[in-house]
Amino acid sequence: MRETNSTFKLGISFENWKHDGDRYFHPFGTVGRSLPLADFQHFWLEARSRGFGGAYTDYSLETQAAIAGKFATGDPSPLSFAYHLDATAYAAFLRSLAEPAGVKRVEGKITTVERDGESGDIAALVLESGTRIEGDLFIDCTGFRALLIEGTLETGFDDWGEWLPTDSAFAVQSETTEPPVPYTRAIAHGAGWRWRIPLQHRMGNGFVFSSAHLSDDAAREQLLAAVPGKPLFDPRLLRYRTGARKQAWNRNCIAIGLSSGFIEPLESTSIHLVMIAVTRLLQNFPLRRDMAALAEQFNRQSRAETEHVRDFIILHYKLNQRDEPFWREHAAREIPDSLAARIALFRESAMAYQGSDDLFRVDSWNAVMMGQGVMPSDYHHMPAVMPSADLERALNDLRAGIAAQLPKLPSHAEFLASYCS
Repeated sequence: MRETNSTFKLGISFENWKHDGDRYFHPFGTVGRSLPLADFQHFWLEARSRGFGGAYTDYSLETQAAIAGKFATGDPSPLSFAYHLDATAYAAFLRSLAEPAGVKRVEGKITTVERDGESGDIAALVLESGTRIEGDLFIDCTGFRALLIEGTLETGFDDWGEWLPTDSAFAVQSETTEPPVPYTRAIAHGAGWRWRIPLQHRMGNGFVFSSAHLSDDAAREQLLAAVPGKPLFDPRLLRYRTGARKQAWNRNCIAIGLSSGFIEPLESTSIHLVMIAVTRLLQNFPLRRDMAALAEQFNRQSRAETEHVRDFIILHYKLNQRDEPFWREHAAREIPDSLAARIALFRESAMAYQGSDDLFRVDSWNAVMMGQGVMPSDYHHMPAVMPSADLERALNDLRAGIAAQLPKLPSHAEFLASYCS
């Protein structure tokens, strides 16, 4: 936390996604209390039908702590959280751990990738200096260039632009003007959305947009107009394609990070996908040259997780109620069958689920579905057998428990000052 100037993150504040002026929160913790036969949303929906129960987010400690600007870790804090990281500092920090542990770093520009004449595997990298680096296994971390997995092995790419048509982003850091809040802000605009991510020493700002709906100059101008504090440099323009390699593991090459594909930065999944790919590689590490079944297992798991993340991101766009051309196109667009089935299930019965390869939990699906206006037509009837007095008392107890926790938590800024000193 000290080395990367990090802050804590209890969730994401989605602003203007349903329409201008609307806001909902996607918390990272559980909401309410579920029972084996029915998740909490069914009890809340039954209470709502009887005219009590308040807002769904009243039962999320993470949401209430985020709104109050409170945070703490460790006992007795039960908060679930993630991190806001300075990615450049994070990479440097990892390097400071890796090199003393024996990792050898060789810097240089790759000019040629040599392949074995018999197997077709990658045999060596030749650098501009003439240095030749041989290897048995190669990890492609060359970013969008995908120099090994695509440029050399021509693995193929599944383009998801039909579902996620943003293709550009400006990013700029600015001076801090206020204490850091413990959440990310994702604020919709006419052709996409912008982010605000607080670190200890600066604010991260970004502007994601569709170049078919907004010019670069207009996007840059809108970003700078919304930046709090003085920008620390000129905004950087990034171009990207959303999609995934047909295989993350092909021959003796494994793509990790941007070389394996990209899903736009909404919900901040990129670092997680890198970390889980590294973990999956360690779990499935090849012990000899020919490990086709292992590679197939790795690819199957990677694709399943990536597609689930893709569907969750598309969900935010599909459910919008904004009136600009970009957003109307999104709302009307055909979506993957896997996502259409999830939405239909929730609309029909308030049911959400998390598979073994899903990053996002039931509470996350519930938060976004209802946050963007989807109210189920029916729900599990188990709560219907509860007398109103019992149901109301149970919900009041949950809210009282959350209310009792909040005064015990310091402000996010106070906790950071103590924790990272």
